[in-house]
Amino acid sequence: MVSEIRLDDTSIQIQSFDAKKVNDLHQISIVFNVTSEQYHDIATLLYRGTFDVQVPENELSFKGTITNYFTSVTNLYEKDQVGQYNVTLLEVEQ
Repeated sequence: MVSEIRLDDTSIQIQSFDAKKVNDLHQISIVFNVTSEQYHDIATLLYRGTFDVQVPENELSFKGTITNYFTSVTNLYEKDQVGQYNVTLLEVEQ
């Protein structure tokens, strides 16, 4: 099971990972937890939208963009909160 991915230079520990091909392009869907302490850094990262994606355990890397994402908590500014993020990334055609 995949336990970590990298978006640009940021390592993210994940709880769930699914990979498939869509029109010969890589697509991954991940689920990971974000604490209120991590929220600003993760939100800033995700707003970039497109990343160098690396899945070291699968020796997979590609340029990917977010096609879907949602969270379980809308207010991670409150101390000691944990939100679950669901993110789908699709390889960008080059």
